[in-house]
Amino acid sequence: MDQKKYKVVVVSDSHGTSNLVSEIERWNPDADLYVHCGDLEDNPALFDNWLFARGNNDFFSAGNMKEQQVIRVGEHRLLVVHSHRCSYMNREMDLVRMAQENDCDIVCFGHTHCSMIKRVYGVLLVNPGST
Repeated sequence: MDQKKYKVVVVSDSHGTSNLVSEIERWNPDADLYVHCGDLEDNPALFDNWLFARGNNDFFSAGNMKEQQVIRVGEHRLLVVHSHRCSYMNREMDLVRMAQENDCDIVCFGHTHCSMIKRVYGVLLVNPGST
């Protein structure tokens, strides 16, 4: 069992305010992972240290971003997705289902601009809101 503690910085919906994304990285130089849950609205190649999921407003960078990412952090598997393709009324259950289908225990997502941390059926749902 991996006992190392990891620092994961999660943001979403920066909508072109790339200076904030860069500042968040500068404020957290000790992070093990930087995750952006979509709607960067900028070129992801400008952010070497970040992992991105494509949001519904990421037209500029659509070819450089995946709809979703699955990554391992220690003993956890994280699903990173924007969530714009989830049902409005059933977003949480859609995300839990997606996590289960990908053998993930954490989902980092955006789109709603509302921050939330909640465990649903054993899956930790993390939405950082909007920068």
